[in-house]
Amino acid sequence: MVVSGAYFYLAPGLPSVESIREVPLEIPLQANTRDGRMIGELGERLRTPVDLEDIPELLRNAFLAAEDDRFFEHPGYDYQGLARAAFKLILTWSASQGGSTITQQLAREYYLDRERVFVRKARELFVSLRLERELSKEEILELYLNKIFLGNRAYGVAAAAQVYFGKSLQELTLAECATLAGLPKAPSAINPVRNPERAKNRRAYVLRRLKELNFINEAERQAALAQPMESNLHGPRREVNAPWVLEMVRQEMLARHGLTAYAGGFRVLTTIDSRMQAAAERALQRGLRDYDRRHGYRGALRSGALRNLRAEGLRSDADLLEHLRSLERELGVAGMRLALVTAFGEANAVEVLVEGLGRKLLPWERVQWRPYVSENARGPLPGGPGDMFAPGDLIRVREADDGELELTQEPDAQGALVAIDPRDGGIVALVGGYDFARSNFNRAVDALRQPGSVFKPFIYSAALDHGLTAATIVNDAPVVLQDPASETVWRPKNNSGRFNGPTRLREALLRSMNLVSVRVLQRVGLPTAIEHIRVFGLPDSSLPESYSLALGSGGVAPLEIARGYAVLANGGYRVDPWLIERVEQGDFRFRAEVAVTCRACELPSEFAGSGSAATAQWLNGAAPRMPARLAGAFAAIDRRAQLYPGDANTVSEAVFGSVAQMQAATYDRQPDASENPALFAGLNLAPRAVSAENAYIVYDMMRDVVQRGTARRAMMLGREDLAGKTGTSNDNRDAWFSGFNGDLLATVWIGFDQGRSLGNNEEGGRTALPVWIYFMEEALRDAPEAPLPRPGGIVSARVSPKTGLLAPPGDADAIFELFKEQNLPEPSRGTVAIGEQNSEEELF
Repeated sequence: MVVSGAYFYLAPGLPSVESIREVPLEIPLQANTRDGRMIGELGERLRTPVDLEDIPELLRNAFLAAEDDRFFEHPGYDYQGLARAAFKLILTWSASQGGSTITQQLAREYYLDRERVFVRKARELFVSLRLERELSKEEILELYLNKIFLGNRAYGVAAAAQVYFGKSLQELTLAECATLAGLPKAPSAINPVRNPERAKNRRAYVLRRLKELNFINEAERQAALAQPMESNLHGPRREVNAPWVLEMVRQEMLARHGLTAYAGGFRVLTTIDSRMQAAAERALQRGLRDYDRRHGYRGALRSGALRNLRAEGLRSDADLLEHLRSLERELGVAGMRLALVTAFGEANAVEVLVEGLGRKLLPWERVQWRPYVSENARGPLPGGPGDMFAPGDLIRVREADDGELELTQEPDAQGALVAIDPRDGGIVALVGGYDFARSNFNRAVDALRQPGSVFKPFIYSAALDHGLTAATIVNDAPVVLQDPASETVWRPKNNSGRFNGPTRLREALLRSMNLVSVRVLQRVGLPTAIEHIRVFGLPDSSLPESYSLALGSGGVAPLEIARGYAVLANGGYRVDPWLIERVEQGDFRFRAEVAVTCRACELPSEFAGSGSAATAQWLNGAAPRMPARLAGAFAAIDRRAQLYPGDANTVSEAVFGSVAQMQAATYDRQPDASENPALFAGLNLAPRAVSAENAYIVYDMMRDVVQRGTARRAMMLGREDLAGKTGTSNDNRDAWFSGFNGDLLATVWIGFDQGRSLGNNEEGGRTALPVWIYFMEEALRDAPEAPLPRPGGIVSARVSPKTGLLAPPGDADAIFELFKEQNLPEPSRGTVAIGEQNSEEELF
């Protein structure tokens, strides 16, 4: 009667059967690359739901042994446990003895608070009975093993296996299974990170219970007891290191879905390519280390560290290595290890105690490094390690490419690399600095820096649309500019300090002549040039209303430079960088609808009067990408249907001799809109920013920058399709390189966050270009050449290199140059270069 009365009193406040069945698990946000590899998870609770059959039997038995060995026998409560709790209550008048079964723990975790009060215990009992009535034992155990809190934000066994051991469930050893099974008792107090000794004792209890229940034998128990207790905290499972990308995903999903983004089980597929992302990270880190190496060693991380540790009683190698491991959380840098200098050996070798590796010997050639004096000076070559540091100092070492250890240090400079697909703007790789753990500022997206000469292609594009050609002669001579607003006078100069006189536009770009760019901007007109450049998608911060615009004096992030260069790389279309391709959550699906380029979608002039949707799109200057394989397949299907309507089997046999021939034909054919306009109707078309002819001529000029100009070092890649431009800002504060072919575009920036100079001779071609080369070497490995296709409106003509005009017959010095068909120069008859008569005039 008492029990029945209690049930009817508490029943209105108990959860319904439906809510018991449909309780959602709080699943963190997961981000993945486009090839399905995990970038990371975000959420207050780390959880990876798994089916019961995917949980190893050994782990299931460990939890049963530790928490509820009669789970498959009792009806949701264990009378033996309740008897123990009642006895404890009589003795102490306290409800401290739980006596809870796995079913009761599950009821408490889902629906009730953890306060020890009698009413709560009664509710817990009744909810447990409902769970047992409505769910099978297997369903209850699965929910429990996915729900239970196991410390350090880990909920469920799969998340805990990753957090404490960095493993999947299938990789767990017996000792690790027992460790996890011991956590529900007090997850925050006895987990192996918080208290390894208590975790070890609890593990021993679980192993004993497993042996008593005949789940393991004595030999297995002893072997597991002998295993050391790992006390490292591992991050969420990660297959690709892209922390800045993960943060961008977090911000975007938070803006779209609010706080539910963290626990709603969203799975985000990004545009990131895992192979290119890894290549980008390696390239940037290598380039920053190269720069740092050139400027000298700044000394030990901490002097006398070993002496201080020994004074604290840490004398054994094991104690010192444990201390180094704890220091890694504070001082760790990606790709480097902390090391204590213990002694100097023969031939200037240095004996070190390395975190995670123990005692090692560094040969002198792996240590010797000139000391840093300033960004422009280094000290003399040290004669021995004593000139660099002392025994007992804390230093950093890294594993070189050959696998041997060498002295290193955290780079002082920073950088960014972003790579996009120029055909639709998808970001395929992004790195915002050297190490996210040391600085999470995303320099690829948020750092507004002066672009310097990397901005010049936009100026030259404006020139080509306003009367100039790649052969136009411009005087590379001193010029004075006065700003009426500020009443200041500006006398720009070339980096070389020299003047080259009359120079063709193409030569001026490949040699990055500043004075020519200024004169070109004067000729085009500042308002006209700004209006032209704005269609590339560049922000207003990069477009100062000053003639210094010609030298890239505005502020722009690397991603924005990549956006602008994409117009030149894809044939003249404006595409916007984007990152999130697809979002999934249960039945919810989102797929990005981005504008894409497609040269095949543009119709020739004879189709202008057809009135079709494709014609209208062509007339408006819009053009998307039609993937080659998809377009080929559509065209093949369309043609077969016309030949043999309603008879697909006959079609494949009649048109193609085999299925393989049919597949080859559909892959190879790329029809344009003139053949079948209906194929291209309804596509989201990227708007045209500049003409195909304009984009191609600038691309061809930038290809010369790579082949014989300031970026000729990139020729080591052995490709003919690459184009790009170096850039260096005032006082060498910023070094840039942005380059591309028809399939891939990458932009690199190197500089100091504080804006100080990188040092003399640290220019785009020396500092940023190598990073780009390191990246492209991996990203384009085995990729076919992908030059921009030459549009029909381009003609090649022989011109005089002295005048830039059409060369007369028989001119032995004549060279070939590219022109828009409607913009051919006149025959040569002598000319005056732009600015030649007024080289020192004041220009407003």
